[in-house]
Amino acid sequence: MDISAFSALVFLPLVLPLCVYVTFSDMRDMRIPNVIVVMLFVVYAVVGLIALPFDVYLWRYVHLIVVLVAGIALNAGGAMGAGDAKFAAAAAPFIHVGDLRLLMALFAANILAAFLAHRIAKYTALRNFAPHWKSWTNPKFPMGMALGGTLALYLGFGAWFGR
Repeated sequence: MDISAFSALVFLPLVLPLCVYVTFSDMRDMRIPNVIVVMLFVVYAVVGLIALPFDVYLWRYVHLIVVLVAGIALNAGGAMGAGDAKFAAAAAPFIHVGDLRLLMALFAANILAAFLAHRIAKYTALRNFAPHWKSWTNPKFPMGMALGGTLALYLGFGAWFGR
């Protein structure tokens, strides 16, 4: 992996709880709260100054802009929720551009795993643990499960396998 183990290790303890909450919130309410997206951005804005060289830190804001524009286009086309687009944009600066292919493979696997886990839980007795969650009755998939999981796994793998 091209991400440095140091930067992944510095980001991970602050980002992981946000990713877990995004997963929970999207399953419960079918929405990703703006406050979590802002918190993720603030983690990068503050901790990034410590975790990354300054020039790299600044260039990664371009990732945010590119992903935000793509997310707005996907949202306008009905392919992605607005919260998902905002979360993906806030998560983009954490990603090293050299790991993009790995990230896409990780995201694809995570979408499949999250979809399968959600559908299995939806049609089994596991649903009884949280019967009021909106994701059980909504025909759309709570993509925050896959987005939050992907960022958490990426940083976890980066802390372990990063350069």
